Amino acid sequence: MKNPIVLFIGLLLMNFNVANSSKDQALKNLSPDKSIHIYCSPDLYSLTSTWADAFCNLHSDLKIEVTTFEESSVAENFDIKEYLGFISGEYPEMYNKSVWTVVVGRDVIVPVFNSKNPFADEICQQGISSEEFPQIFKYPELKHWGTLLNNQENVPVNFYLVEDEDESVHLRMAELIGFEQITIDGIRVGNGEELIHSILKDPYSIGFCKITNIPDPGLQTVAEGIKLLPIDRNGNGEIDYMEKIYDDLNVLARGVWIGKYPKALINDLYFISSEKPTKDAEIAFIQWILTDGQQYLANYGYSDLLASERRSKVDLLNDYEFNVITPERNYATQKWLLFFILGSFGVVVFILIATNLQRISDRADIKAEIPDTIFNLKVSFDEHLVDIPMGLFYDKTHTWVYMEKDGMVKIGIDDFLQHVTGPLTRIKMKKTGEKIRKGKHALSIIQNGKQLNIRAPVSGTIKEHNKDLNNRSSLINSSPYSDGWIYKIEPTNWVTEIQFLIMWGKYKEWLKSEFSRLKDFLAISVKSNAEYAHVMQDGGELQDGILVDLGPEVWEDFQTNFIDTAT
Repeated sequence: MKNPIVLFIGLLLMNFNVANSSKDQALKNLSPDKSIHIYCSPDLYSLTSTWADAFCNLHSDLKIEVTTFEESSVAENFDIKEYLGFISGEYPEMYNKSVWTVVVGRDVIVPVFNSKNPFADEICQQGISSEEFPQIFKYPELKHWGTLLNNQENVPVNFYLVEDEDESVHLRMAELIGFEQITIDGIRVGNGEELIHSILKDPYSIGFCKITNIPDPGLQTVAEGIKLLPIDRNGNGEIDYMEKIYDDLNVLARGVWIGKYPKALINDLYFISSEKPTKDAEIAFIQWILTDGQQYLANYGYSDLLASERRSKVDLLNDYEFNVITPERNYATQKWLLFFILGSFGVVVFILIATNLQRISDRADIKAEIPDTIFNLKVSFDEHLVDIPMGLFYDKTHTWVYMEKDGMVKIGIDDFLQHVTGPLTRIKMKKTGEKIRKGKHALSIIQNGKQLNIRAPVSGTIKEHNKDLNNRSSLINSSPYSDGWIYKIEPTNWVTEIQFLIMWGKYKEWLKSEFSRLKDFLAISVKSNAEYAHVMQDGGELQDGILVDLGPEVWEDFQTNFIDTAT
C-alpha cells in the first residue's frame, strides 16, 4: 500500500512545482509595453522610488513612474479611476473614501528605559499609563518618577528623543498624551545609537524613538542595557497577560499587528487604489512589496510586517489570475498531467476502499473493525446547543448575574463561551476582599496555558469565590449556571448597573448575532492562519469546542478581536 501513496504524493509535488513555475513565469513575462504610474505622499517619495527602482531592475521591460502629490490633493485625486499610490496614516481624510487599501509597512514609536533603573521591577510590573504622561509634559513640577509610578519617589525623569526629519516621534507622542499643541520637552539626539548611549549613562531616563533605532545590529533583540517601557493600556495599574508584549521585539511586532499596542504610537503605510488592482504589473509589484520589498523599509526608519501578516495580505491578491499566454504544447502537457494525477488518485482511493472492505468482511463483528473515531463525530455548535436559563441577568461579556435573597450577587460564565473554549484546565480568580469594577478584568479562564481574560458584569467586593474550581475547573463546562459559579460579591452600584444587563429573551436574540460574529471572525482569520482551517464543518457550521486544538496566538486573536470588542 505504500507504493501508490508515495506515487500520489510525488505527483502532487510535481504539480505544485509546475504551478509555482507558471506563476514565476507570469512575473517574468510582464508585457514589454506595461508601465505603472504611482503617486505618493511627499514623506514616502524616497521609499517609493527605491521600491520602484528595485522592482524595475528585476523586470527590465517594466517602467514605473513615481510622482508626489500635495497633501491638499490626496483625497481629490483618488476619485480618479485606476489611481495607485502610497500614503501614510497621516492622511485621515482618506478614511472616508471608498478605496482599496493594504498595509505595506509601519512607523512604530517606542519608549525605552535603562534596565538598571532602580524602579525597573515596578515599571515592568505595573507599566506606565498613558494617562500619566500628559501630567509630566503639562506640569513641569510633576516631572518625576513618582508621578509615573503613583508613589512618593521625587527623582526627576529625563526625556531623550531621536531627531527625525518628518517629526514622527513628536507627532506620535503628542497624539499619545492628547495634546497636539504641547511641546515635547526633551533632550534631542541625532540617531538611535546616540539615544541608547545617552540612556545607558542616565538610569532615570526615558527615550522615545522609532522601533528600528533600538535593535542590536543584525539581531531582533533590544540593545543590551535597554528595556522597552511597558504601557498600561487599560489603566488597571498592572501589565496583565494580554499586555505582556514588551520583552521581545518579535512579540511586540505581533502585538502591534493584532492591536495590543497603543494606536497613537503607530502610523501605518498604505498602498491605496481606487479599486482592487487587476493588471499583471500592478499585482506583481504589490506582491513583491509585501515579500522581498520589505527589506527596504528599515533603511527609511519603517518596520516591516511579520511573515504571517504578509501572507494574509498576499492572500488578498491570490484570487487573481495572470493573463499570460503559454504555448499550446505546454497547456496540453499540463492538461494531460492533471488527468493523470486525478486518475492516480482514483486508483489509490479504490485500492484503499477494496482493502478495507476485504478486512471488514473477514471479521464477524463489523462494528469492531471500524475505528472508534468514526463514531466520535464532532458536534455542530449552534444556538440550539446553548443553555440560557430564565431568571438570570446576562451581560455582553459572556457572563451571568443572579442576586440571592441576602443581597449577595453570584457571577459566572455563560454556556456559549464554555462551548467555544472547550474543557477548561484552570481558573485564575481574584482573592476574597478584592474589588471588581464593571467592564474591568475580573478573572481568567485557562486551557493548557492558553488564556482568556473576562471582564466583570457588575461592580462590587468579592465575599466568596468558588473553591471547588481550584481543583475542578471543568465544573464551568459541565455546570456553568450552578456548580460552576465563580464569585459571590457584595454589589456597590447594583441599581444603576442592572439597567445594562439583559434578560433571558433579549439575550437569546443577542446570541444569534454572536454566532454570526464568531463565524465572521473565523472566516477572516482562516485566510491568515492555517490553524483555523478545521474549525468549520461542511456547510459552514461551527464545531463545538472550536478553540480546543488551536494555539495560544489564536486565543490572543480571539481575545482581541472577539471578547474585547463585544458590544
